[in-house]
Amino acid sequence: MMGCTVLPPVPTFRRQLRTPAEQAYCRSLHLNEDNGRFVLLAILILVYLLCGAAVFSAIERPSELRAHGRWNGTLLNFSETFNISLQELNSFLREYEAAIAAGIRADALRPRWDFTGAFYFVGTVVSTIGFGMTTPVTIAGKVFLIFYGLLGCAGTILFFNLFLERIITLLAVVMKAVRERRIRNSGLLPPGIRHDFSAYSLPGWKPSVYHVMLILGLSAITISCCASAMYTPVEGWAYLDSLYFCFVTFSTIGFGDFVSSQSAAYEYQSLYRVANFFFMLMGVCCIYSLFNVISIVIKQVLNWMLEKMSCLFCQRCNNANAFLGRRNAIRPGSKGRQRRFGQPPDSDGPCDSDAEGRRLSGEMISMKDLAASSKVSLAIMQKQLSESANGYPRTVCGSSRHNGFSGGVGALGIMNNRLAETSNSR
Repeated sequence: MMGCTVLPPVPTFRRQLRTPAEQAYCRSLHLNEDNGRFVLLAILILVYLLCGAAVFSAIERPSELRAHGRWNGTLLNFSETFNISLQELNSFLREYEAAIAAGIRADALRPRWDFTGAFYFVGTVVSTIGFGMTTPVTIAGKVFLIFYGLLGCAGTILFFNLFLERIITLLAVVMKAVRERRIRNSGLLPPGIRHDFSAYSLPGWKPSVYHVMLILGLSAITISCCASAMYTPVEGWAYLDSLYFCFVTFSTIGFGDFVSSQSAAYEYQSLYRVANFFFMLMGVCCIYSLFNVISIVIKQVLNWMLEKMSCLFCQRCNNANAFLGRRNAIRPGSKGRQRRFGQPPDSDGPCDSDAEGRRLSGEMISMKDLAASSKVSLAIMQKQLSESANGYPRTVCGSSRHNGFSGGVGALGIMNNRLAETSNSR
């Protein structure tokens, strides 16, 4: 038959074919990009946790063993000196630890549950810091905390999101004004627009996520340094310990090894408590915003990794199916064609189907195959129209890819709507 090409050897074709498991994985990348991103992020977080555990174990474990040995020696010496059994001594120490957990100490610190102490406690609850220095011990207090924290944490998260939206809007306005001034001073504007710059506004312009991350990072560092300069002389901590406390507090980790405002009295006590509240509020809001901006950058890295992985698998699948495309022009009823049906129709580049090559192969097709192919084309067209109307074709290797998560609610939705994520929009 004229137009036929020389078929490659069968062993070469078999080496190019992939296993059913690999083909199923490739199809899963096409069908569920959001699920693939979720699984990839979960794997990276797990690896991150394992690496962190290994590092901290290597750093902190020797110090823990040395401290444990010193403490055992101290207990033994105390027991021998005062003729007290180790069992009685350990029982007394357990009672002392329970007293400390209840807020009772021998150095006569301020009460934990006066009004100011309770206000400090509820602030750590609704902000999800949770130092652990003060905790309810009564049944009524624990039950009330469950309902109080449920409503308070939800309201505080809403406040953080609203703060994030307004701080991003403020940064966008400032950065847009700087950009407009730079354009005006560059001398590239027409003469008639110099006096009325509003006609040359940038309606679709968004600030770069990298610029916003830099500004928020510098703001967080400034707030932490100023707060540490206050905590160091007032609380008697080292400056590095104060910076450590600021990060643990502002990030709402709240270990509880360092807690501010725990002494019975301070010089300029009222002013210190107001400043402490202000630094904590601004620090938590700033770090919360910074974390969300960093999550956008992490999302871009995940998208890049998925694109590289998917394009690699798609290229191997197309190489394996190229031989089938030459031998069979259209096979809508075949098993291989049914597998290809789930592939996104709007993908470009290495993810495109080789149906055109099959149509141009010069082989005859029956009317039944032609009708089945028309049904497939109609389904593909309907899918394209639906995804175009929704605004997010779910392709990985295509040019019109959506670089955001499927959700548009909360902090991530705010960041996606307010920031430009590509370097071209800087």
